[in-house]
Amino acid sequence: MSYVEHPPPPGLAPWLECTWERRGDHRPVRVLPDGCVDIVWIEGVGTQVVGPNTTAFVVALPPGTRVAGARLRPGAAPGLFGLAPESVVDARVPVDDVWAADGQRLAESLELAADPVSGIRGWLGRRAAQAGQPDLLVREAILRLGRPDVEIRRLADELCLSERQLHRRVAAAVGYGPKRLARVLRLQRALAAGRAGDDLVRAALEAGYCDQAHFANDCRALAGLPPTLVLAG
Repeated sequence: MSYVEHPPPPGLAPWLECTWERRGDHRPVRVLPDGCVDIVWIEGVGTQVVGPNTTAFVVALPPGTRVAGARLRPGAAPGLFGLAPESVVDARVPVDDVWAADGQRLAESLELAADPVSGIRGWLGRRAAQAGQPDLLVREAILRLGRPDVEIRRLADELCLSERQLHRRVAAAVGYGPKRLARVLRLQRALAAGRAGDDLVRAALEAGYCDQAHFANDCRALAGLPPTLVLAG
């Protein structure tokens, strides 16, 4: 097994995008920005909150190391965790620094768990029982930011907000504002099309880039590599 994703159970679907697991091999893992907050357990390292990253970072895992995680939907962390994502942008923070005794109990339970994915899912389920729903306006904004022709000013008008209000609302829920999130989602769309076998010129245009050079430059800025190398990894 290298990397496997599991869909969220129905009770966690409003907040959770997926749970996932992997085993380390000889290759470092490049984590691309996606606007999400993750809880990540790494065998021999511990359990961390991984904030929404603005650019890619690389993790080296010794071969055979087990890793398990839960990826929240963009904008879901405040309701489920009571966490301000802006406080953990581009950060990896031990869970006991975030949730004190509750975080320590989570970390200790995952160290002993035969199935860390189930352990994370159970912990999230207990929090969900008392959680607030994600901000519906932000959820709608994120859906519309996924369109290739999105314009921030027009989006703010559609949602009956000023651009400043839209920025504050999205940044408070996601960790960064709608312009950066739109770039992140556009890159994700283009790379997903490339992985599915689309020609990179077509993938770039359909994702909303002006041309393939625009796609390549944005990919270098956000992912640290050109598209061909990202897709090869």
